[in-house]
Amino acid sequence: MATDTILLHGALGDARQLAPLADRLTQLGLGRPTLMELPGHGATPLGEREFRIEAFADAVLVELDARGISQANFFGYSMGGYVALHLAAAAPAHVRRVTTLATKLAWTPAVAARESSMLDAATIREKVPKFAAVLDQRHTAIGWEALLAHTAALLRDLGEQPRLTPAVYAGIAQPARIAVGDRDTTVSIDECVEAVRVLPRGELEIHPGTPHPFEKAPLERIARSLAEFVA
Repeated sequence: MATDTILLHGALGDARQLAPLADRLTQLGLGRPTLMELPGHGATPLGEREFRIEAFADAVLVELDARGISQANFFGYSMGGYVALHLAAAAPAHVRRVTTLATKLAWTPAVAARESSMLDAATIREKVPKFAAVLDQRHTAIGWEALLAHTAALLRDLGEQPRLTPAVYAGIAQPARIAVGDRDTTVSIDECVEAVRVLPRGELEIHPGTPHPFEKAPLERIARSLAEFVA
């Protein structure tokens, strides 16, 4: 029986963000991947959970149990990749392989301050009203402005206490493919190389001409790579 594949979206995304990738994977014969939505995003309530990486990982485990999935391959875009790697370390029995794309791995207070400063709702509403309208339609559970505030706090928390450290990487036994675009201005190739050097079964994949936004990613190439990796 084929192992299930779980797709985890990025910050400010929702389950639908990775639907185009799921379609291509299905066409490649991988079966229909499962699109999971993290708490507080899209139409998924936050409930009593904290807006933290650990809580997201716990929510994924609950969803796996509800679907009767004991072990899965994980693909995570951006923040989703961070959650997937955290799961591989914290709940290894449930994770077969991990692929990340455009996942920020090097967190410091300065990095967190820079990234969180771009999540001001008033500025987004004034400067990029079309994006604000998209976020408003996408995030109906807690509202996009609340989501921005929660996400900024999560990034600052990661800056103070990164969940993925060299010691954590060294304990991840599963194969892990770390992918990044060579035009990504958020995630550096160097930080991906550093992670791969410590991961016991880590691999680096660089996508040429590829910036950070998933909407600009080479989906056909990524789908074929993922299908090959999890086969």
